[in-house]
Amino acid sequence: MRNILVIGAGRSASSLISYLLNKSVAENLQITIADISIELAKNKINKHPNGRAISLDVSDTSQRETAIKEADIVISMLPAHLHLSVAKDCLTFGKNLVTASYISKEMKALHTQVKAKGLTFMNEIGLDPGIDHMSAMQLIDRIRDNGGKLLLFESFCGGLVAPESDDNLWNYKFTWNPRNVVLAGQGGAAKFIQEGKYKYIPYQRLFRRTEILKIDGYGKFEGYANRDSLKYREIYGLEDILTMYRGTMRRVGFSKAWNIFVILGMTDDSYTIEDSENMSYRDFTNSFLAYNQSDSVELKLRHYLKIDQDDIIWEKLLELDIFNPYKKVVLKNATPAKILEKILKDKWTLQEDDKDMIVMQHLLGYEKDGKQHQIISSMVCMGEDQTYTAMAKTVGLPVAIATLKILNGEISDPGVQMPINKNVYEPILKELENYGINFTEKNVPYLGYNTGYETA
Repeated sequence: MRNILVIGAGRSASSLISYLLNKSVAENLQITIADISIELAKNKINKHPNGRAISLDVSDTSQRETAIKEADIVISMLPAHLHLSVAKDCLTFGKNLVTASYISKEMKALHTQVKAKGLTFMNEIGLDPGIDHMSAMQLIDRIRDNGGKLLLFESFCGGLVAPESDDNLWNYKFTWNPRNVVLAGQGGAAKFIQEGKYKYIPYQRLFRRTEILKIDGYGKFEGYANRDSLKYREIYGLEDILTMYRGTMRRVGFSKAWNIFVILGMTDDSYTIEDSENMSYRDFTNSFLAYNQSDSVELKLRHYLKIDQDDIIWEKLLELDIFNPYKKVVLKNATPAKILEKILKDKWTLQEDDKDMIVMQHLLGYEKDGKQHQIISSMVCMGEDQTYTAMAKTVGLPVAIATLKILNGEISDPGVQMPINKNVYEPILKELENYGINFTEKNVPYLGYNTGYETA
């Protein structure tokens, strides 16, 4: 039997493992699930005869090398910073590798050696990055093949709560790493190009510059800029494009309310707060406000941020319990961002019966035969339950499909790769349609660029 090693059995691996086990009989596969928690690995296998669970501490060189030596191909579902040691072992022992993570500088540096050995290290083959690349390149290549010249490219993606589970004023719950949500947009200005002009949005203004998006049947969303859109000009072969913008989707009104936390300083992760473990949520909120002997914390915050008592933003803040004098932070030597994350997890954690939703939309403007055109391509994927979430499906299934195609020799481009070539994205996108991951397109009059509207 051919042995596929999956390192990491976290939430995003559920659909990946299920897909491979379902294919294991017909494809003569043994699926080895390696995780530091062997119980977690066993749960994901669910006693399937072609599944095997092993305990693996990825920092243990001997354990890691033994597992990789025995594999025919390796999937790393570890946090991105742990991929490199796995990649180096795969290079040493001549194993193909698949990850869902962005290509790091260190991974990219292995390209020449990987190519020389005729190996394929496929990265960025999950959701975002992954499905975004493949669906975008499918549209871009089709337009270019038909003689069109790209003028505008915008792409948005968001992990949200499904409509039937949307029961809070923020229209949001955590569907992936909460810490990444709290720290989103930090680390430098968002960079993009608009009608040939370079644009930059500093972090303190990021959540006040949004674009309104619509998806038929699901209503309105808003998008705010990702950190660096400019690098995708080279990746997608759009060096001369006039507008290039990538962003994150939320429900309308989220960003304006989130900006309150940015203004207060609650998303800062650069320093720790003294005596944080003994703080109440109210103490934490008050620590960012000026001292006033007579005014309440609520009144000080409203006056400082000019929020009316009947403003929906005020209702959103109250819903999060940030003025509660009895709930304790508990976390010792915590940064503001870590405390905010804990507060939000109290309210935004998906409950047992909740379902999540992935939304993605591309807007492409192009010129052909002297006329301007625009395509809007949208995808919505719903989760089934807390195991087979929309996030797990959209991250894990492309990884699984690519792995099997590499193992079978259907994808063989050597080197450190991402899924932007037609021989890679076409068959994967086609198979994803069988799992409800598909795009609907509509042609609209050329609208040009309207991203970056600064809300009132």
